[in-house]
Formats: sequence, structure tokens, C-alpha cells
Amino acid sequence: MSEPKRLHPITSVINFLKSLKEFIAPFIIIFLFGGKGPGLDLWQMIFTASFIVLSLVGGILSWLRFTYRVEEGELRIESGLFVRKKRYIPFERIQSLDFSEGLLQRPFGLVTVKVETAGSSGLNNAEAVLTAIKKQDAVAIQDILTSVKRNQTQYREIEESDIVYTMKPSQLMLLASTSGGAGVVISASLAFILQFDELIPFEKVFKELQGYISNGIAFVSIALFLLFLLAWFIAVVGTMFKYAGFTVKKVEEDLVISRGLLEKRQLTIPLNRIQGILISENIIRQPIGYCSVYLESAGGSLEKNSSKTLLLPIIKKKEVAALLSPFLHDYCFSPELVPAPKRALKRYMFRGLLLPLIIAAAAIIFFRPWGFLSLVLIPFAAIWAFLNYKDAGWSLHQQQLTLTYRGIVKNTFYMRKNKIQSLTLARSPFQERQALGTIHATVKSGVGPSGGEVVDIEKQDCLTIYNWYTYQ
Repeated sequence: MSEPKRLHPITSVINFLKSLKEFIAPFIIIFLFGGKGPGLDLWQMIFTASFIVLSLVGGILSWLRFTYRVEEGELRIESGLFVRKKRYIPFERIQSLDFSEGLLQRPFGLVTVKVETAGSSGLNNAEAVLTAIKKQDAVAIQDILTSVKRNQTQYREIEESDIVYTMKPSQLMLLASTSGGAGVVISASLAFILQFDELIPFEKVFKELQGYISNGIAFVSIALFLLFLLAWFIAVVGTMFKYAGFTVKKVEEDLVISRGLLEKRQLTIPLNRIQGILISENIIRQPIGYCSVYLESAGGSLEKNSSKTLLLPIIKKKEVAALLSPFLHDYCFSPELVPAPKRALKRYMFRGLLLPLIIAAAAIIFFRPWGFLSLVLIPFAAIWAFLNYKDAGWSLHQQQLTLTYRGIVKNTFYMRKNKIQSLTLARSPFQERQALGTIHATVKSGVGPSGGEVVDIEKQDCLTIYNWYTYQ
């Protein structure tokens, strides 16, 4: 593979589509707010046609000017339209190679290879990206990387690796139906529709709806139910396509994650780059004993701009220890937790009820009699505040710190002492009066620190954790 190679010609189409995607927002602004005159319409057409042609030509030239080769233990890439750039990446620096098969690559038997090094952070900031190459070429590069890591030439095929986790169809359905993606679908749809307020006669639509609404609350209830049902169905289908075939395998000292139906993806996580483990339980899965497991990683295979990689999309919490302990043996997944003290409950309740009480008071004053409906927020806020208190806790187990806390979901963060980047002890004047404090710990991640925070625990407990980290 010492001869320079070009990517597959489909790369030029992918580059072209990326250019269009990046400039979709300016296009919307120009067409919706550019004016109504005929001269301007002609200008818009000329601008659009020119941009499309230039993007297509740029995509083709970028493909022609991009070459790669493996030579002298390095992956060498040359690119650039006007300024020729040469990037030499020694295989010793490469942490992982991530493979993905998009809709445009799959018909041609191609894959996208993202090269991750210790200094890269996230898929969008990979050290290098080979947009479309043959599978056998990608496997050949993977073989060389594996040989360098093992200092020998033989290579064990990934299909023969130990399977750590395979998602069953029943688990996939449970994951999709409890993902909470309906709200995201509705919000995204409304945001998109509102971009076209000049084209859609909203006032006329609302007047027509008023006639239906005046006929009774039954119509409104049914319409809202159907809306949420449709959004939930779309979210379920999207989740199933995204996580179909989810498999975790241990290959040498790496974890390899494969998933996806329409777009197949393969992520590699070096075990020595793992900084912490996060277990999340949303409000639906927690009562039935299910959770999701994430890995915090410094560099390596990451999604978007986050170092948090989903390792186990859905699993019974009581099964996590047995599944992960064989290769993450430094972690204790069932430590004895110390909860927040009882006197901290009133502080959690105060913080949780303050904003809902203000909203309810304002609604009652300014929107009578309908404002009284805002009182239904109070019991929900009280329950949520109590859950925040109940789920707050910490534990020290040898060289491991465990923090549990609730945001939207309940989180349990496991971190080893040698991986903790910073640990902060804070006490406000109000906490000082009740001998309480807040502990905040972070670990290194691909794009900055990531960690957890437990509020209103015993002051002495904060000092115990701080002394453990500082002096032991």
C-alpha cells in the first residue's frame, strides 16, 4: 500500500452534499427574508445556481487532490486545493480506527475510516478521515495498526473475538420505547415549521382550529394524543434504525462497538483511555431496573464533540457488574453509598419548589381563572425535589470515588483516583450554618473535563473525600 491512492469517486458527491448541508441556514435566510421583488428573485436564482456549481466543482477537486498511503510505519495523507498539505501519522500514535458505512458508501462496498489519536477529540475533530475506501483496504490498515500494537504480524479476526454484549430484539424495542425521543421530535418539527412563517398562513390555520376547539375539549385531547403518538412512533423507529445490531466485542486491549441498520458504524475504545464509567437511569427505566452505561474516554472513538460513548444502551442494572468486571476489574460496581443527611431534605425541597411557586403565583395573578391550572406543577415539583434528595450519595472504595446524583435522569459516576483531574469542595454561607457542603469531581475527557456533583452532603464527608484525594 506504498503507492498513493485516491478515495472512491463517490467522495466528490459526499463533499458536495456536505457543502450544501453547511449552508442550508443561509439559504433559508436568503429565500425567506430576502424580499419579494422580481429582480431579487432572479438574483436568488443566480446565487443558488452559482453556489451549487461551485460546490460540485469543489467536491470533485477536493477528491482529485486527496491521496493516502501507508509507508515507513506511517499513514501519509496529502490534500488541499491551493495549498498542498501533508500529514504523516505514525501508527504508534493512532489510538483507534472507526469504521462506518453510510447510505452512499454501502452500495459500492465502501467504508469511512476515522483515525483517532490521543490528541483528537470527537468524530468531527478526528486526526484524519478517509471518506470512502474499499473494505479490504480499511481492513489492511487495521491489520497494520494491530500488528504495530502487538509487535507481531499475525492478526486475530474481529469475528473471533469475545462478545461482551449483544442487544436482543426485545431490548432494542424497550430502548426505543423508553428513550424519551418524542419531545425531541416535536421540538425539532416545530422549530422547522416556524422557519416558514411567511409561507404558511398560520393566522388562518389558527382561526380554523378555534372553531374545532370551541366544540369541546375532546377534540383537543384526541389531537394532542395523536400528535404525541406520532412523535413517539417516529422516535421509536429512528432509535431502532440507529441501534439495530448493537454489539460490543473485546479485541485485545480494545472494546469494539458495532451498530446501525441504514448506517453501520464501528467504534473502537482503547481500554487504557477509559477515564470513568457513568450509569444513567431515566424516570421510566429506573422503576423497572434498567439503565444505560456510558464510558468517559480521553480521545479515542467518540460521537460528535463529546467523550461520552454509549457502551450498553439498555441493560438490567443488577447485571452491569457481572458484565463489565472481567475487563474493568479495577472498578467496584456495587459500593456502599452514603446518602445525603435528613436535614438536607428541606434544602432540596426549597430549591425544587421555588421556581414552580413563582410561576404559579404569576399565572394566578395575571391569567385568572386559567392560571389556577398552574398549581398542578407544585406536586410534580415536590416529587422531583424529593427524588433529587433521595438519589444524592457518595462512596469511597479503595482507590475509587463514586458519586450519585439526579439531573433529568439519575446518574452514578465511577472514577478512579488516578483518573480524577480535579476535585472541588464548596460551602455556601447557608450550607455552613447546617454543616453541609458540595463535592464536585471531574475526569479528563476528549473536549474538556466531565464529572459529577453531589449537593448538601455532610461537611465532614466533604473533608473526608477531599483528604482522600489530596493526601492518600
